[in-house]
Amino acid sequence: MLENLQKIKIENPVDLIIAQIKELIGSGKIKPGEKLPPERKLAEHLGVSRGQVREAITKLQLYGIVKVQPQSGTTVNGIGIVALEGLITDILKLEQSDFKSLVETRILLEVEAARLAAINRTKDDLVQMSNALTQYEEKLMDNNLAIEEDLLFHIKIAEAGKNSVLKSLMMIITPEIVKSFTKLKVCNKSNNLKTIEEHQNILEMISNKDAEGAKQAMTTHLLEVKKFSKKFK
Repeated sequence: MLENLQKIKIENPVDLIIAQIKELIGSGKIKPGEKLPPERKLAEHLGVSRGQVREAITKLQLYGIVKVQPQSGTTVNGIGIVALEGLITDILKLEQSDFKSLVETRILLEVEAARLAAINRTKDDLVQMSNALTQYEEKLMDNNLAIEEDLLFHIKIAEAGKNSVLKSLMMIITPEIVKSFTKLKVCNKSNNLKTIEEHQNILEMISNKDAEGAKQAMTTHLLEVKKFSKKFK
């Protein structure tokens, strides 16, 4: 009898929100360039908290499905969602022996992204990076895993660099690396404060348009990720 019963999977409200929005976009009911309702209205309509809606929007933003702009709201991007998800799925299927190479590639991309951001960033980019860093710090200091917020800060740096190909590559390979590293790393207050300080230093270098300083700050920040990847030989 038991073999005929399927295990019940209790889905996270955030994942359910994402699934509904993706379905609306995929079916064409929400078109590229169209704005999503405000967080408050979405939360009330779906019967969830604003925090859960915000987390769902953050995840959608990480994969380039939506774009969030201060004062303007959340807009749907004109991208091939199926194609993007296919690429991400392929990356997640990489064998452990490939993980080290994946991390090495991420480091190359991130260091160059920081350099380009210092050269090409605008005032709006600084606001976007600062907001992302604030979200990361707030969640981390509440002793929560801040995987999406961490990734969002790095994606904002890539956006500031004005190299769309580099940003797309980062969006494909970085999420699983950040997720694996954050979950397996021993998190404590000391480590969290160190990470926050490193992020602040990167942002300061970019703000000062110090390209070499930004490169060095990002290289230093990613040393722990590099050490972690050496476990996958």
